[in-house]
Amino acid sequence: QARLVESGGGLVQPGESLTLSCVGYGLTLGNYASGWYRQAPGKERELVASMTQFGPDYSYAPSVEGRFSISKDHAMNTIYLQMNNLKAEDTAVYSCYARGFGMSVTGPGIQVTVST
Repeated sequence: QARLVESGGGLVQPGESLTLSCVGYGLTLGNYASGWYRQAPGKERELVASMTQFGPDYSYAPSVEGRFSISKDHAMNTIYLQMNNLKAEDTAVYSCYARGFGMSVTGPGIQVTVST
């Protein structure tokens, strides 16, 4: 059964960087469109970064444009979210997803906290 597992979250101070990883099991991530959501307490889920299967084409939420970068490592079957210049408002649970061929899978999520 296909599943995704995130890692790399934690507590950082404002201005610092963090890289999230998402490993795919039971599926080849290179065959799917993929991306990252986040959800902060009391707020709706937000799509922060995505990339298409081919190309790929990248898309970012305005709130993270220029600070976050999504990438994929086919050999490691992993997608990444590089987050720079983190702000307190980036605090949320981050989840990765893969979508295609009538299938959609989302990881359980990982906490990122930006605080002094």
